Amino acid sequence: MKKLLMLMMIALCSLMFIPQILLQFPSVYPTGTTIYKPDKCWNGYTIFPAVENQGAYLIDMNGRVVKHWEGILGEPIPNRILPGGYVVGSTGRREKHQEFNDLVQVDWDGNIVWKFNKTEQIKEEDKEPTWMARQHHDWQREGNPVGYYVPGMDPLVDKGKTLILAHKNVKNPEISHRLLEDDYIIEVTWEGEIIWEWLCSDHFDELGFSEEAKNAMYRSGAGHAPADRPFDWMHINCASYIGPNKWWDAGDERFHPDNIIWDSRRSNIIAIVERKEGKIVWKVGPDYTASPALRKLGQMIGAHHAHMIPKGLPGEGNILIYDNGGAGGYGAPNPGSPTGYGNALRDHSRVIEFNPVTLEKVWEYGARAAGFKSYDTYKFYSPYISSAQRLPNGNTLITEGADGRIFEVTPECTIVWEYVCPIFGIKAKNWNMVYRAYRVPYEWVPQLKKPVEKAVIPPDLSKFKIKPQTETIYKVESSYF
Repeated sequence: MKKLLMLMMIALCSLMFIPQILLQFPSVYPTGTTIYKPDKCWNGYTIFPAVENQGAYLIDMNGRVVKHWEGILGEPIPNRILPGGYVVGSTGRREKHQEFNDLVQVDWDGNIVWKFNKTEQIKEEDKEPTWMARQHHDWQREGNPVGYYVPGMDPLVDKGKTLILAHKNVKNPEISHRLLEDDYIIEVTWEGEIIWEWLCSDHFDELGFSEEAKNAMYRSGAGHAPADRPFDWMHINCASYIGPNKWWDAGDERFHPDNIIWDSRRSNIIAIVERKEGKIVWKVGPDYTASPALRKLGQMIGAHHAHMIPKGLPGEGNILIYDNGGAGGYGAPNPGSPTGYGNALRDHSRVIEFNPVTLEKVWEYGARAAGFKSYDTYKFYSPYISSAQRLPNGNTLITEGADGRIFEVTPECTIVWEYVCPIFGIKAKNWNMVYRAYRVPYEWVPQLKKPVEKAVIPPDLSKFKIKPQTETIYKVESSYF
């Protein structure tokens, strides 16, 4: 009886660690391109990193793999295509850390043409000290503020600066008794010299945490960090330039094109950093009840990929962000968060676009916008990773990362292209997550002929059934037979 109870407890505990998205998703479903309306889409190639470091994949609109860079890793960094068919990623991930050894740019054939790994010399157990980039989650190349296609703003490919989101270990007893794995944003030259740096913990007093939040962070937050790793207290997951914009043109100095915008998954903050002194000059969160405008905008939870839509694209000057939901933030304990760590809770995602001056919501995509009932909002949900890209035709490319779904929607929230990643984990065989995907124009990849675009009309789901097999063979492997 005791043995049975113990087994039941182990089973229940293991269920707690299975991502909710895997429990709610069908076990059998089509993969590849499942919807495609060529005349409604902004057509091009889409690049994304495969789960478990299986390399960078480039697909056409019909889901055909047109190039696979097997040794160029992503997740959690975005693989991106640059004009000329160059791709950026990493050649190795640091064990037990969400960070990479280097950031490299390779040509079409996989030859390294640029490399950065000089953030810090790291001494691992039983190994010689090694230079590492410690890069994680995001980077930007000079010439383009956000890392996706913008008319007239091509990223440089053979020169220029690179903005890199990295880690740095620091001690700050005001934040935690634990060593911090702090977010460290740097700008480096083509030759690898660090010419600008910003460390998040230096600006703790500017972040607006309440005493309850500080207590939850100090007493409980660090307890969620693995014992053999520093405390990833903010977990910033994106960093990009503001870029040319109408607010700066009108005299609002907060939106200088060289300033940096980022968001923090742990704290539910989106902020803009001024370059000269590193001060935070614009911020939403962590308290979304602080003003009527913030209450109307609504609570952000665990968000990803906050950026200003660049000049030249529909919605230019607005902030676009994938608001994940799940759990995030520090604050007062509640039934869903007895310690106050991850105390804001929501079981669905939304993509929102809002005016950074008035905080007025301009556009939103979510389960209700997709036509689901209000109590079925979980049907659009990725509690981690994910992104949104504004396309030149006004559509938005959304990566619902947890279940490997990438899709393009119109301003009216109609899906005109949908792709479900068919590349599953080697160890986690039911896991096809996609960290972040980007669409680029065909002409950025001159090595390939423009593909033939064929519409994909989805079937009537009420009639779409798997036919019974004509012959079923059961093979039993057991010592009892």
